[in-house]
This record gives sequence, structure tokens and C-alpha cells, in this order.
Amino acid sequence: MGKQLLLENINVEGIRTLEVYRKMGGYASVEKAIKTMSPDAVTEEVKKSGLRGRGGAGFPTGMKWSFLAKPAGVPRYLVCNADESEPGTFKDRYLMEYIPHALIEGMITASFALGANKSFIYIRGEYFYISRILEHAIGEAYAAGWLGKNILGSGFDLDLTVQVGAGAYICGEETALLESLEGKRGNPRIKPPFPAVKGLYGCPTVVNNVETIAAVVPIVNHGGDEYAKIGLGKSTGTKLISASGNINKPGVYEIELGVPVEEFIFSDEYCGGIANGRKFKACVPGGSSVPILPADLMLKTSSGENRLMTYESLSEGGFATGSMLGSGGFIVYDDRACIVRSTYNFSHFYRHESCGQCSPCREGTAWMEKILHRLENGLGRIEDIDLLWDVQGKIEGRTICPLGDAAAWPVAAAIRHFRHEFEYHAKYPEKVKDPKHTPPPMPSLATVG
Repeated sequence: MGKQLLLENINVEGIRTLEVYRKMGGYASVEKAIKTMSPDAVTEEVKKSGLRGRGGAGFPTGMKWSFLAKPAGVPRYLVCNADESEPGTFKDRYLMEYIPHALIEGMITASFALGANKSFIYIRGEYFYISRILEHAIGEAYAAGWLGKNILGSGFDLDLTVQVGAGAYICGEETALLESLEGKRGNPRIKPPFPAVKGLYGCPTVVNNVETIAAVVPIVNHGGDEYAKIGLGKSTGTKLISASGNINKPGVYEIELGVPVEEFIFSDEYCGGIANGRKFKACVPGGSSVPILPADLMLKTSSGENRLMTYESLSEGGFATGSMLGSGGFIVYDDRACIVRSTYNFSHFYRHESCGQCSPCREGTAWMEKILHRLENGLGRIEDIDLLWDVQGKIEGRTICPLGDAAAWPVAAAIRHFRHEFEYHAKYPEKVKDPKHTPPPMPSLATVG
């Protein structure tokens, strides 16, 4: 397997504890940063690394940090977005559950770089048991002097708090998260102003994902230039991938960005191929909100090159023939999977999780769910397909936050690449009503798998 930076010690017995984590080199980045570097120097290393946000957007982390306003006498905050609610994504949960000190170490180092003396980990309500793991680890860090007043005698103070949310997907959007953290309803804010200028409690704030913050540790330890040597092009470093679906070896994998998609799916190092010897049909490579791709486009770009696990390769061709790396929620479908049913499940989720603030999202997600429910239950009509296409097009780009896009993109891609399945549902309602029905085959499946 490729180089491991975040999960290298995942199987070390007792790695959850501070004692064992320290024995394996833990908190070295805090010592290095506080004792030998300035805050700006830490930010510069993150810039050099090319690290991009691992929560889905892929925005350069160092650049995001550099936007942070620093008015005199005004506190700054670092908030970790641990509201991992994207269907198909569970890598942050894995990291927090088994190596909690990796996140805490990253929070301390990043807070030092940003000049934040109060930081928060906002974790989704369904991860309540993990919040207890984090709180125990934070208690260990306080007792050992890694948190609190005058850390390592440097004069730098940091308090770290875990805040448990109520299980709302919308709170994964950074401004909705901040609203919730302030005790309000988790509705996204209109931007600008952006959190870097006016965030938590109206003060400059950086919001980063769990994996992003944990990645700061190896960047500081080894240097940004060394980190940038891992990966490919502008997709530097390693990435945690949550692999699930019809594969032999589901789980969380840390890959060097640039691994061919075919290798990731079919090699024994990673997913181990399609389960039960079935054919590979389709894949959602970055969590439920990114476009689904049929097998041929998932393995090869439209120009015939091997598709790679990078931000650039997965998006090659735009949404007509590409998708996104997103959060790394890698969902694989075999030839028995019904794309209409899967799309309905996603639409049901987004309708339920819409905050209702924007009319296109509030009304549009409800209509998409309603139309897909009809098609999936043998009550649809051919004209429903064009109606569905029209509705998703009226949502995309017309909402305050990206949830509207996240709801529209899966529907658009499913119709774009699997229209024949939607037509099958409309033309053969009696077959669709049979719970054992299988979707019509795709010609390309004969050569994939």
C-alpha cells in the first residue's frame, strides 16, 4: 500500500491514549511549531504543501488561512467541522474514533498558526459516542499541558471544546455550523461577509474539516515541500477514502492522490474488486452529492486516459463526462443495482435535510422526491423524466448554500447516463413493482469487471 501519513499507526495497540500516541511521535508538530516557528511560518508551510480542503470543496487550505482577518483586540477562532453527514462518507469518524489525538494535535498546531485561543470541534449528533472519546483525549491533553494556559512555556493559551450537534446535514455547511454553534437554528448565512472576516460570534473564523486539520501534523513535521512531493500535480498528499457498496473490501483507505481508479477498485490492496464476481456498473466517487458515473467513464476519461484518484482527473470533462473527488465517499454499484432506486434514496435524504430557507431547494427537493417515488413504484410516466430534468435545473445555482446543488447534481447525472433505466421504469411498471426486478443491462458492462 502507498505512503500513510494519517493512518500509519492505526493498528498500534492503545493508540487512543496519550501515552501511546506520544511514544509514536505524537505532538511533535506542536513542539516544533511553538518552539521553533512563528504562526506565519506554519501557515507558509501549509501553503507550500498544496493541501486542499478534505471535506469536499478542495479549496487550498493555506490560502483559506491567509484570508483570516486580524483586527487588533478581536478574538479569532478555529472551528473543526466534524459534522460528517454526507451519505457514503465515514472517514472522519474512523480517524476520530481510533486516533483522536491526531485531530487534537492538529487543532493545537493550526490554532497556534491562526492566533486562536479558543477553538471548537463541532461533531454531528449521531457521533455522540465519538464525542466522549474526543472529550477523554482532550482531558488527557489538558492534564499533560498540551492545552490550557502557557502551552510549553510559550505564552500561547488554547482552550478546546467539543460541541455536539443535533444531527442536521445542513450544519455541515460552514455558516450553518456557526449558527448552530452560537445556539441558533442551523440556517446557512448569506455571503459575504465570509467567516474569515465575520464568523463565530461576529469574529474572524476558520472552519476546516477533520481530515484537513489532521493533515497539518505531517505537514509541519516533515515540511510543506516534502508533503507536496506526495500525490500528483495540484492534488498533493494523501486522501482518506470511504469505500462502500458492492465491493469485496469496504472500509477506509489512505491513498496517495494519483492512484488509478481501476487499481483502487480492483486491486487486493484496496477494494478487492466487485463482490460476488459481478460486473462493475457505476460509481459515486465523492459522496452522494457528486455526479454518478457509469463504469466506462469511471475508469477512463472522455479522452481515453486512465481516470485517476485526483481532483483534476475525476472532474475532467466537467459534469458531462466527469464527477468530483468531493469528500471521498466512494460508492460502487454492481450490475444488479437500480440507479432509479439509488437516486430516489438520495433525493429523499436531501428533501428531508433541506433547511427550507430557499424556495428552489425547499420546493424542488420535494418535487424530485415525489417524481422519483412515482417512477420507483411503477406509477411513473415517460414525461416524468423530462419534468425531473427540468426541476433539478431550476434548483442548481439558485440557493444560498450548496445543498441545492448537492440535491440536483445526482439527479442530473443519473438521467444523463442512465436515462434508459428511467424509461424502463415508466414503460414497464409491472416489472418495476416486482421487488426482485433487475434493471436493464448496459452494453458497456460486457467489458468491465
